[in-house]
Amino acid sequence: MKVFKFGGASVKDAAAVRNVSRILSLYKGDQICVVVSAMGKTTNSMELLVQALWERNELKYNELVDERLQFHLSILNELFSEKHYSIYKTVEDLFENLKNKFQQPISENYDFEYDQIVSLGEVISSLIVTSFLKEQGHLVEWADSRKLIRTNNLYREGNVDWQKTEELIKSKFLPEFKKVSIQITQGFIGHTSEGFTTTLGREGSDYTAGIFAYCCDAQDVTIWKDVPGMLNADPKWFDNTVKLDSISFKEAIELSYYGATVIHPKTIKPLQNKGIPLYVKSFIDPQADGTVIQESTEKDHLVPSFIFKMNQLLVSLTPKDFSFIIEENLSDIFNRLAKMNAKINLMQNSALSFSIALDRDKINIEKLLETFQDTFNVRYNENLELVTVRHFDQATIDRVTEGKEIIVEQKTKQTVRFLMKDLTNS
Repeated sequence: MKVFKFGGASVKDAAAVRNVSRILSLYKGDQICVVVSAMGKTTNSMELLVQALWERNELKYNELVDERLQFHLSILNELFSEKHYSIYKTVEDLFENLKNKFQQPISENYDFEYDQIVSLGEVISSLIVTSFLKEQGHLVEWADSRKLIRTNNLYREGNVDWQKTEELIKSKFLPEFKKVSIQITQGFIGHTSEGFTTTLGREGSDYTAGIFAYCCDAQDVTIWKDVPGMLNADPKWFDNTVKLDSISFKEAIELSYYGATVIHPKTIKPLQNKGIPLYVKSFIDPQADGTVIQESTEKDHLVPSFIFKMNQLLVSLTPKDFSFIIEENLSDIFNRLAKMNAKINLMQNSALSFSIALDRDKINIEKLLETFQDTFNVRYNENLELVTVRHFDQATIDRVTEGKEIIVEQKTKQTVRFLMKDLTNS
């Protein structure tokens, strides 16, 4: 059995959905679990919808529901020649229920409401794709991840109960392949033991593919994207990118840890545990080789990889009592950051200070100052960029640091990291 994952860009409109059908036609005779994301930018819209619900802004809420309904209906109108198909009523009913939700009591837990609403993007997308594939003659069935992937009750960041999930997938999902060759399910979502929907973290559809592959002992996983494979840098920040033909699980984990966005960080580990290769391939050119991520580290060093994180905030904390930065201070700092849900991109300490780099757009500076000002003097620098280079040489270092003031430098045998200020825009 194979696992395919199609992200938002690969199901963004009717032409993209038709392309999914064409790709699946290349694999006749294979059993395929297809994991799909929400269509296009639906997740962003659904997040705004949750915010409108929370703020009790009924006008905005209804506008957003209607906008998403029309978006999906326009795709249906292009995919199906007539409106008698049951998928129309299914989609309209889901949005009608969503609109009615505003008049119903809501939970005091924002994250709970987030998961119940935002998850519908994947549900609707998977239903549309399933319906179209059936109409195209594929032997296909819809499978509900909300009944297959079991998590704890940590909404928006659900932790998978692997034992229960494997039991559910093997008993409820795998037997269906006796009747069909393709099953379509949703990325990003799961359920609690009480049956409430959870999500696995933003961009978690890759992780879903890894979960199904692990639990089904899949032959391989393919993530279909709008790039020819894994590139050694983001083309947005770097010219002359190079495709990585083959890298190891270890290298992929390192790259995702430092912020490479092609693969969700949690995706790799379950595949590595069972030696299941992961392919990153182009949905534009599906028969091209793409990138394979597998066990061998033989080719990892051949091409330097660059990871850019822009708009960084460097925060430096110094104890007000002039004490040294010791384990007790660090424990206190990490606890406070965890309560703020702050994700650290880089850290460095000296005897008297502890410095961290954070994504500026994910941090409320006033809240951060308020969190630490009782015990620490807090200083910060904005408008910085963090560059990580794997398998560097002096030429690559010179290239990424030209015209930059280096604020923090960290170097190991394989990896160098620079937190820098761009002098050309100063």
